[in-house]
Amino acid sequence: MLSNYVPILVLMVIATLFAVGSVAVGALVGPRRFNRAKIDAYECGIEPSPAPAGPQRFPVKYYNTAMLFIVFDIEIIFLFPWAIAFDSLAVFGLGAMALFMATIFVAYAYEWRRGGLEWD
Repeated sequence: MLSNYVPILVLMVIATLFAVGSVAVGALVGPRRFNRAKIDAYECGIEPSPAPAGPQRFPVKYYNTAMLFIVFDIEIIFLFPWAIAFDSLAVFGLGAMALFMATIFVAYAYEWRRGGLEWD
């Protein structure tokens, strides 16, 4: 029974060893010459500006884009198992996925109609 999980365990061990090994080799082989430019914060190649005093507003467009990405990412997570088990789900599975896709499409159309996908 547990022999079915051996390949997954081996893959996890290999992935962990690769991650830890990469960090260790980078620390051992990498350069150790630090200067002021390397320690400073990096903001897309421009000099970082000091933050203004008080609270500052952050555009909601970024949050909307992030939420849309998460919604469509979750949609893909649900679509993949459904596509794998499509034959055994029959008409009920088709109806459930149609309802799910309609719900996602309504949310997408609402966001599009409200102008959340436009970058002015």
